[in-house]
Amino acid sequence: MTEQLKLKLNDSKATRWGALVIVAFTMMAAYYVNDVVAPLKTMLESDLAWTSSDFGFFTGGYSFLSVFFLMLIWGGLILDRFGIRFTGKLSTILMVGGTALEYYAMTGLAGPDAQIFGLNEIFGYKAGVFVAFAGYSIFGVGAEVAGITVSKIIAKWFRGKELATAMGVQVALARIGSQAGYAVAIPLARAFGITTPVLVGLILLLGGLVAFFIFSVMDKKLDKQMEAAAIAAGTEGEEEKFSFKDVKNILVNPGFWLIALLCVLFYSCVFPFQKFASELMIIKYGINENVAGTFAGLPALGALILTPIFGGFIDKRGKSASIMILGAAMLIGVHFIYAIPAINYWLVAIGLMIILGIAFSLVPSAMWPAVAKIFPVSQLGTAYALIFFIQNIGLWGIPTLIGKVLDVYCIVGKKADGTNLYDYTIPMCIFTGIACLSLVVAFMLKRADKKYGYQLEEPNIQG
Repeated sequence: MTEQLKLKLNDSKATRWGALVIVAFTMMAAYYVNDVVAPLKTMLESDLAWTSSDFGFFTGGYSFLSVFFLMLIWGGLILDRFGIRFTGKLSTILMVGGTALEYYAMTGLAGPDAQIFGLNEIFGYKAGVFVAFAGYSIFGVGAEVAGITVSKIIAKWFRGKELATAMGVQVALARIGSQAGYAVAIPLARAFGITTPVLVGLILLLGGLVAFFIFSVMDKKLDKQMEAAAIAAGTEGEEEKFSFKDVKNILVNPGFWLIALLCVLFYSCVFPFQKFASELMIIKYGINENVAGTFAGLPALGALILTPIFGGFIDKRGKSASIMILGAAMLIGVHFIYAIPAINYWLVAIGLMIILGIAFSLVPSAMWPAVAKIFPVSQLGTAYALIFFIQNIGLWGIPTLIGKVLDVYCIVGKKADGTNLYDYTIPMCIFTGIACLSLVVAFMLKRADKKYGYQLEEPNIQG
């Protein structure tokens, strides 16, 4: 009985995995909202008079506030100072508010003649486009801070247990939201209007907010149990507390910079590519627009299935650095073949998306648990935040660049509805170059692991 009383919530396998599912639902809703607009690019051009530059500007909005106003860094500092419960609720509220603003922009400010505060254009962009950009920016801050919060939650609830598996499962569950967004966007928009997919996302996020409040009750109980256990063991004063000096310690760690560089390069080849992938499928490979989004979402489906498997392998066998090298190499092959104009058979496009899904499972399943090996728990929130900040530079800049390149260099004709036809060769060459850089950094990380003893190649479960 005494031993039972000493058991904490996270000592129960069912309870800790139940907590994971609860917070994963919030991230599932976030990923749905993040990806649901991507398949609608052509419809946004025809129904709301957007251009590729408008779409690229909107897509880059996800990272704008995080990059230029350092919101992610502040979010990480808030996380380490005030804890996961406060930060999780705050980030979810930001996601709800940002999505609501995005929905308003696409309904109340639809079309080229819409005005807000008497202005038809703001900074050279249509009023509706700019307000949608603003909403997506607020959502992006919330989503990224929620991401680092959930990463710290998993590190707390699964430390010494199935850490990589848990992170893999969380990613997998979140990717259900991505796949759903890609799959239902066009059918919902065709049936009920172009803004309906966004409205569905808003409703899901409200459910995610409720889910996080439920988790907070569980986490508060766990904290009380951990405090009681520490008092009983006489170690209540030994827990590391966050200090602002820890930021310096993070920045001088070579592992931080290599993980951050690999993160920004790898994800810049995945998420921005997916924003344009539906149109690529339609124009180059002749895939029907009703299913193009589903095919563009295959990497998310791959992550759903494979990330927990790879996470389990890493927990038991290790090899995180080697797995990141393999994932980066696969990414190069995918984008290089997409860049070849003569290869335009639809089965090839789908096969490449499947391979991208495998790469998209390999690298995150190894990368995020690696951060928990390099840094102590007290620094994790800030470390994740700084990495996400650097990642967001790519997520802001690359879509903006691709949108401009498409409008300036890649228009090759017009469709019957008046929207542009694009040649995606140049954009895919850009993605290929970025993927090559990610492979170089992955090799450098493996060398650093040997030099500094990060133990990235060692299993997470000892003994």
